[in-house]
Amino acid sequence: MATIQLEAEQRRTAPPPRRRGPTSNRAAGIFLAPFAVLFVVFFLVPIAYAVNESFYQVKRSGLGFGTPERVFAGLDNFAAVFADGSFMSGIGRLLLFGLVQVPIMLGLALVLALLLDSASARFKRLFRLTYFLPYAVPGVIAAIVWSFLYTPRISPLADLVPFDFLSDSVVLWSMANIVTWTWVGFNMLVIYAALQSIPTSLYEAADLDGAGGWKTAWYVKVPLVRPSLVLTGVFSIIGTLQLFNEPMVLSRITPAVGKDYTPLMRSLQVALDNNDYGQGTAIALMLAVFAAGLSYLFIRLSAWLTARGVNR
Repeated sequence: MATIQLEAEQRRTAPPPRRRGPTSNRAAGIFLAPFAVLFVVFFLVPIAYAVNESFYQVKRSGLGFGTPERVFAGLDNFAAVFADGSFMSGIGRLLLFGLVQVPIMLGLALVLALLLDSASARFKRLFRLTYFLPYAVPGVIAAIVWSFLYTPRISPLADLVPFDFLSDSVVLWSMANIVTWTWVGFNMLVIYAALQSIPTSLYEAADLDGAGGWKTAWYVKVPLVRPSLVLTGVFSIIGTLQLFNEPMVLSRITPAVGKDYTPLMRSLQVALDNNDYGQGTAIALMLAVFAAGLSYLFIRLSAWLTARGVNR
């Protein structure tokens, strides 16, 4: 009874909680204003402008020699996108690219992160820097360097392999090699950071249960870094649909890569070469919709697989 009375007395004498007044709200608004302005000007406004442009076409009368006139086209540009064989071929090419390259890249990143996180690993900082270093190289520069390694009569690798890196059937996987080389280190660092946040008590419990290094990695570490794997998977899906630097560089040295090899290259070709900004913008918007849809499906699939694993 005395304890209850003491607690009631403390509640009566305790100062009331401080409420955020208009001054603190004004300060928060001042700090957020620069970000809000930049977000609106450089993100929302371009998106709104692109959406608006996708509904218009430029038409010319007099067999194409008349004065150009900008007219409202409704959904005609989007219909033209789906009827565009080059765009659909590029989408199919990227889907094949992603189905093969993304799992390999994330698998390598996971293995490297687990090796760095193992108790027996030595020189962790050196290897972490070595793995991450390719990501520090700009994508265009990396593609140019690899293009020299792929070019016959120049490459020191040409005599060591029985195929041409720049042939029609191999060039897509040559790009996959460049992308994997560039991004494995970045994904490894994300997964490694997640591994560092795992409590050591879980490792101690696994050791008491008699789990070795491989079992600890598979049954303790990998399940706990699934959110990082999902995050890197989403980034990889978006990056795959935005493939541009590597095919653009390789298109200069091989006829196997045309100007419409990927959807982004097709968008650039339609907008600049054909002077059709409406359809070019529609291609970019449809690509964004595809990226959002595939990312959503991947997240849902990951959640479903995780739930099945937990239920078992």
